Amino acid sequence: MPKSNHKSTTMKPLFFSLAVVSLLTVLQGCVSNDDIPLAKDPQMIKLTSPVLINSDSTILEMSDYFLRPNQIDSLETDPTLIATISSDSARMIIKPTGKDFPKLSQMKIWSKGFSYSLLLEKSTKLYYRFTFNPRNKKYKHVQIKGQMNEWNPSAGYLFEKDGKWHIDFHLFPGRYQYKLILDGKEKSDPDSRDSVGNGSGGYNSLLTLGNLNSTTLPNLFTLKADGRKLMIGLKNKADSIFVFWQNHLLDQKFLSKDSSGVTINIPRKAKEFERSFIRVWAYNNAGISNEILVPLQDGKALTDPKKITRADREAMIMYFLMVDRFKNGNPSNDQPIKDPQIDPKVNYMGGDLAGINKAIEDGYFTNLGINTLWISPITQNPLVGFNEYPAPHRKFSGYHGYWPIALTAVDTRFGAKEDLHTLVNDAHNKGMNVILDFVSHHVHQDYPVLKVHPDWITQLDLPGNRKNLRLWDEQRLTTWFDVFLPTFDLTKPEVANMVSDSAAFWIKEYNLDGFRHDAAKHVPESYWRLLTKKLNTGVMVPEERSVFQIGETFGSRELVGSYINPGMLDAQFEFNLYWDVRAAFANDNTSFRDLNYSLQQTFSYYGEHNLMGNVTGNQDMSRFISYASGVLSFNENDGEAGWKRDIQVKDSVGYRKLACLQAFNMTIPGIPIIYYGDEFGMAGAGDPDNRRMMKFDSLSPREQAQKATTAKLAKLRCANLALIYGDFKTLKVNEKSFVYIRSYFDQVVVVIFNKDKSSRKIDIELPDRYANLQLMANFGRKFDSVKGKITLTLEGNSFEILSNKPE
Repeated sequence: MPKSNHKSTTMKPLFFSLAVVSLLTVLQGCVSNDDIPLAKDPQMIKLTSPVLINSDSTILEMSDYFLRPNQIDSLETDPTLIATISSDSARMIIKPTGKDFPKLSQMKIWSKGFSYSLLLEKSTKLYYRFTFNPRNKKYKHVQIKGQMNEWNPSAGYLFEKDGKWHIDFHLFPGRYQYKLILDGKEKSDPDSRDSVGNGSGGYNSLLTLGNLNSTTLPNLFTLKADGRKLMIGLKNKADSIFVFWQNHLLDQKFLSKDSSGVTINIPRKAKEFERSFIRVWAYNNAGISNEILVPLQDGKALTDPKKITRADREAMIMYFLMVDRFKNGNPSNDQPIKDPQIDPKVNYMGGDLAGINKAIEDGYFTNLGINTLWISPITQNPLVGFNEYPAPHRKFSGYHGYWPIALTAVDTRFGAKEDLHTLVNDAHNKGMNVILDFVSHHVHQDYPVLKVHPDWITQLDLPGNRKNLRLWDEQRLTTWFDVFLPTFDLTKPEVANMVSDSAAFWIKEYNLDGFRHDAAKHVPESYWRLLTKKLNTGVMVPEERSVFQIGETFGSRELVGSYINPGMLDAQFEFNLYWDVRAAFANDNTSFRDLNYSLQQTFSYYGEHNLMGNVTGNQDMSRFISYASGVLSFNENDGEAGWKRDIQVKDSVGYRKLACLQAFNMTIPGIPIIYYGDEFGMAGAGDPDNRRMMKFDSLSPREQAQKATTAKLAKLRCANLALIYGDFKTLKVNEKSFVYIRSYFDQVVVVIFNKDKSSRKIDIELPDRYANLQLMANFGRKFDSVKGKITLTLEGNSFEILSNKPE
């Protein structure tokens, strides 16, 4: 969700230009009655999500939505909203005229006689005063840390009044975990009725705000695609329905509405686009509906998954590998650091670009169902090791790539620029994207430019004889990750331009398809806007190709979402959902209800058709299977565990649980991301034990079976549009069972999980429109189906996926 911004700025009022209105009249007279006039050089090149409008004021950065904001002529909004644009056309401020403005409304904007639409969404944020009753106990300081303030106690000081302690919040409806800090001591809230496990063996207090009942919201679903007509169904009454083609709200001449839904006549202009989109939203008094996304192929609904290309972002299945730890394709460039203080597990192991390319040529990724590779940073790192700041101050090499001493040179231990060219070309020929991990936040102290510009970094020394080290929340935009890793001061234009030019170089020079951005929340938003503008104007428009950017941010969904819009990042990793996925599938005592709630929160913040990254794990987390098999405990120091003992799969049930996690990621909206080795169940504790050398041969029978299951799931997703663009609806959820349905017109997928240790009989009732649907079980379980009522038995810790029988 867009973040509210309350900066003061000089504004100029907007007005309707008679010349523009006249020009529009002429243009519209030159097109057919079921078409839309489009500019040859459009202002908006990306689909825009609903813009959140606060109850007081909202400021939009115009460059987030428009390539040339200074060419905006005029705009029109709902009468309950007032919009003005700053004199430099950089920002727009939107203010409600009162509290009662629509939950959804259109803002129509004209530029050079052509119109564009933004969908405005009324914020549901609530003002809430939290109160702590000390019951006559005396405290000097009372703080709260939790999901409502990024777990930052310095942002959670309560004030004392009438013997109680208070703090005011402005929050979205939802559940918020928290802890109290009473004179420096962390405590649970004695007045909280609810608590929830914190994933580390303890419990957090739980605050619930607002009405979380979604049963009366409008529910939209795809019904039928017939040539240039689409039929969208509706359950529960809607006060208004909004239908967009690209960034244009379709008016009544394209629509036929009744109580059962809406029929859409696709604009004829859509035939000129190989890929465009219809999107639909609705609202009523209870709130806003789910989103419908229908991809069009040459102006008609896409119905053949074989027409999907690697440019279709929703269809990406990503594989993340660490270059040094994947495959050694050229031993001649092996250069481990000769230093006895560096343990072999944190030294270079020989993986390189040639090794990745060998895997591409051998069909490893194709056979696994992968269509997008994310490779760890490949910029030159130091040739010697460094002791890390945290105790016990172990010495590491930069094998991982996150200590750059150059921003545009390939590390010699990974190969040469020719190797990268070959890798990208071969991947593209196999129908795969290549996403590069890039570090904009910091650089290594040996970066030569710092000798000339020592002022290009933030301050390490803070007042009070403190070091600005790993102060993730207190000094979010300036903190250093280690004493030898200075943070760039990206608020300085000369620094931001240099770093963003370096990033853009990789896309232009090597024809890469995008970035994974390290430490996104520790980089100012202005930098992401600058980089994205350079990619838009330097690559996307002139080369007519997309560049996908996904960021790494640990924080609340609101913080994560504040970096996602057309002018910054396309997506981020959904770590908040991952924590709940991990808990639900690895921990026998965690309810599926918690996972369903978390998934619905993901939809609430990012939309049902989001591009968020759904990971199996990554280089900073202990391997999922280590928890799931019981060899690793949630309440132990997972980083030290890998140094002190041999972490291997303890119980084969871990494989079953990992398969369930893979099945979940492959069947929900978003981009499934497999961390190398998770396809077969590689074990490992925390960093660096989770970064072992990849294993291709000598897989055990259980590992081979696990890999085959992963490949089958990936290929099932690729072959079924319901799993890529389908609507989502939870059919059943309780402590041990979870059932949901994805549907895309007549294509249906039903996903069933049992997390109990023993077999369970599960009864499922499909929506009425699927009463006569003929389904098949993709993983071999027998089931009964009578008029949309399905019964099947699942063994413990297992899943099944039902889909249409082939005709």
